[in-house]
Amino acid sequence: MSETLHFLSMPNAPVDAADVLVLPVPLERTVSFKPGTALAPAAILKTTDQLEFFEEDAGWSPFKHMTISVLPEFADNPALPADAWHDALSRHVAALPKQNLFTALGGEHSLTPSLVAGRMTEPGTVLFLDAHGDLRSSYEGSKYSHACPVYRLLEQGHQVVMAGIRSVFESEVELIDREPRITLFMDWDLNGQGQWNAFLDKVRSLNGPLYLSIDMDVFSPSLVTGVGTPQPGGFSWYQMIETLEALFSRPGIDLRGVDLVELVPEPTRVSEMVAAKLLQKIISFWGKARGFDRKPQTGSQLQVEYD
Repeated sequence: MSETLHFLSMPNAPVDAADVLVLPVPLERTVSFKPGTALAPAAILKTTDQLEFFEEDAGWSPFKHMTISVLPEFADNPALPADAWHDALSRHVAALPKQNLFTALGGEHSLTPSLVAGRMTEPGTVLFLDAHGDLRSSYEGSKYSHACPVYRLLEQGHQVVMAGIRSVFESEVELIDREPRITLFMDWDLNGQGQWNAFLDKVRSLNGPLYLSIDMDVFSPSLVTGVGTPQPGGFSWYQMIETLEALFSRPGIDLRGVDLVELVPEPTRVSEMVAAKLLQKIISFWGKARGFDRKPQTGSQLQVEYD
């Protein structure tokens, strides 16, 4: 039986009353390089104990006003074939309350289409931040591989805005060229060809149902070494903050969910800290955009002693 996990050591609010839900999904079935993604959700959540309650970029303490619940992990079941397990994950997520910020901690990137299917049943947009194209129809015999999530998202009918990409297969390039639902910002275009502002403008223009998926290998390996398939290049920390600020600049954004995936815990714990603080930033920016800072101080932070 898995241990009970918490965010910043705060008690878990009742699921039906929580403003923020965190679902650990320690999936590791198709990892093809560095193993360890199954260990990431617990490692990230334990690292949140080293965060401050005050979030400096938005300038407030989110959990004075918001409640959070870390759900029991949705563990892998090796007895289930991949299609049955992914279907079960979608049904589990679909049954959760909808008027909150849903976040998931992976696990490998193959879980994203199943999460999206549970939270965004109508066509929408997925903002997909990753080092890799992830557009294979199948990989190593599995259509549920971590190399296939964007292909599955297109099958679900969604548009995909991809950024940070710096590793693609030839057939993926061909698919991007002929698929109008894909908007691509290669990493070199962002960092070497001056398209960063164009990318931020695209993020600010997004509307309708939206899902955010962040593969931690989108970051430069100089910042996040602990990922399953690292690549040179990548986002800096402040580029990610700019992206989040652009995304949440529209208070009415219909964000259906967020996932952070493909982290592999490593001895320095720097990678886990980046993921933990990134999750805090997402929660903070979403809450500020939704006006929680103007609501009464009845949040989860008030239920713990700290100084």
